Amino acid sequence: MAATWIQRIPSRNVRLLTGGRNDTAFVCGGVQQQQHPAAHPSTPGVHSSSPLHRFTAPSRAHSGLSASRLGYAKEKMSENGPWGKVLTIDTMNPTVKKVEYAVRGPIVQRAVQIEKELREGVKKPFAEVIKANIGDAHAMGQQPITFFRQVLAMCSYPELLNDSSFPEDAKHRARRILQSCGGSSLGAYSASQGIDCVLQDVARYIERRDGGIPCDPENVYLTTGASDGIMTMLKLLVCGVDEGRSGVMISIPQYPLYSAALAELGAVQINYYLNEDKCWSMDLSELKRSLKEARRHCNPRALCIINPGNPTGQVQSRDCIEDVIRFAAKERLLLMADEVYQDNVYAEGCEFHSFKKVLFEMGPEYSDSVELVSFHSTSKCYMGECGFRGGYMEIINMDPEVKAQLNKLVSVRLCPPVPGQALMGLVVNPPQPGEPSYINFIKERSATLSALAEKARLTEEILNTVPGISCNPVQGAMYSFPSISLSKAAIEEAAENNQAPDMFYCMRLLEETGICLVPGSGFGQKDGTYHFRMTILPPMDKLKVLLTKVKEFHQRFTNQYS
Repeated sequence: MAATWIQRIPSRNVRLLTGGRNDTAFVCGGVQQQQHPAAHPSTPGVHSSSPLHRFTAPSRAHSGLSASRLGYAKEKMSENGPWGKVLTIDTMNPTVKKVEYAVRGPIVQRAVQIEKELREGVKKPFAEVIKANIGDAHAMGQQPITFFRQVLAMCSYPELLNDSSFPEDAKHRARRILQSCGGSSLGAYSASQGIDCVLQDVARYIERRDGGIPCDPENVYLTTGASDGIMTMLKLLVCGVDEGRSGVMISIPQYPLYSAALAELGAVQINYYLNEDKCWSMDLSELKRSLKEARRHCNPRALCIINPGNPTGQVQSRDCIEDVIRFAAKERLLLMADEVYQDNVYAEGCEFHSFKKVLFEMGPEYSDSVELVSFHSTSKCYMGECGFRGGYMEIINMDPEVKAQLNKLVSVRLCPPVPGQALMGLVVNPPQPGEPSYINFIKERSATLSALAEKARLTEEILNTVPGISCNPVQGAMYSFPSISLSKAAIEEAAENNQAPDMFYCMRLLEETGICLVPGSGFGQKDGTYHFRMTILPPMDKLKVLLTKVKEFHQRFTNQYS
C-alpha cells in the first residue's frame, strides 16, 4: 500500500525541493512532506490523519521544473500561501508608516553610532558627543530633588521608614501615599484615574496656582507623562472620513509628538505659524487664515497650544491667551493647553498664565462653555524626572457622556505607572514653610531654575554674535530655536544628498564637532527658512564648549559654501 509520510526538519522557510525524477518533496513551516515514487495523492489508502494531509505532493511532472519556475512558485507561496508572513511592510497599518519623530530621528541614531565608534578607538576630530537634542534633564547632568527621591525611596522600600536619617515630612508623605495604594505597595495597580490622595493634591495645587479658582478632583486624570494625556484626548476627538475627518490645529514649529499622534490616528494636521519676528508669539490673523483654509477639506475640532513653547522657548502673554480663548469660543474649538514648562520662565517681564486661570477670569461667557484640557508633567520644570513618566490632565466643560467614555478609555490601560503618580503627588505637594525639608527643597529648586535662566541668557547672547545665526530670546522652557542662513550652494548639495538643508547642516555639524542638534525641518518651519533646536540643559562648562563649536563650525560651513 502506498503511504505518505511526514518528517520534521529544522527549516524556517517555505521551500520547494527536488531530488530527482521520482522523488519530490516540499517543506511547509518546518514540516517536510515527501512523496515516495510509488505513492500518489489519489491512491486509495493514503494515510490522511495528519493535519497536513490537505497538502498534495508535487507530481512527477513537476520534478523537471526550471529553477526560475521554482523560484516563482516559492515567491508566490511566500506572498500568498499559508506560510508567508502575516505582517509585512505592505500589510501593516499604513498610518504608522507616516509617523515621524525628529527628536530621536536619523541624526540621533548617527550620534549613537559615533559614540560606539569612539569607544572602539576610531579617531575623530573630537573626544565626545554632546547631545543637545532632547529635553532629558538628568541625562544632561541635572541633579534630582533630594526630597522627591527620599519619599520615593521609602515608598519603594518601606523598611526605610524606620531609618532616622530620613526627615519626618518625607516619611509623612511616604506613609500617606502608601496608605492610598493597594496592599500599601507601589507595586499594586491604582484606580484607572489615579491614586486618590494624589488626585486630591493635584486639585489643591491647581487651586493655589490659579488664585483660588476651584478644581474638582473628579476632573483630574493622572497620566503616563503629558504625552499619554494628549494622545488620549486626541483619540476621543478623531472621527469622520474625507471632508468630515477631524482636523487639529497645531503650532509650527511644533513638538513632533503632535504631528506623530495625528498621523497615527489618521487625523488632519492643521498648521498655524508662530510669528518669529515677534518672538514666536501667536498671531490671531494667522489662526483665522489657517482655520479658513482647513475647513475646505476637513472638520477642525481642536486647537493645541504649547506654553511656554517647545521648540521655540516663548512665553505667551495674557492678552494673547485671551485672544486664543475668544477665537476658540467663536469657532467652537476644544482647547488643548500643553503647560509642562510652567515653572520654566526666565525672561524679565514674562510670566506664566495658565489657560484655566485666564478662562475663568474672563467670566461665565467663556468659563461656562469653552472646552479646555490642560496638561502637566514631572519631566520638565525644575524636576526633570523624565523616566518616571508622571503627569496629569484636567478637563473643563466636558460633556458628561464623553467623560464616561474617557473613563472607559483610561480603564483599558489599567493605570499609569504608580511610582510616576507618587512623584506627581510630590511635585504638587512639596515641603511647606516650617517643615524640615523646606529650606533644602527651596535651595535646590532655586539653584536649578537659576542655572537654566543663566544658560538661556548665555545661549541667546553667544548665538547672536555669529553672522548668519539669529536667536530670539529664550523666554522659557528648555530650548532655543535659532534661524540659520544657508547659501544656495549648501542647499544644492543638501538636495544632492537627498536631505533637507538644515538636516545636511546638522549632520555635518555632528560629524565634524560631535555636537548633536535637531534640524528645524523636524519641527516644521516656513518655506525658505532654516533652523535648529538645541536644549540649554548641558552643564555650563559643556554648554560653553557646545556654543563655541557651533560658532566655529558655522563660520567654516559658511566659508566653504560661499
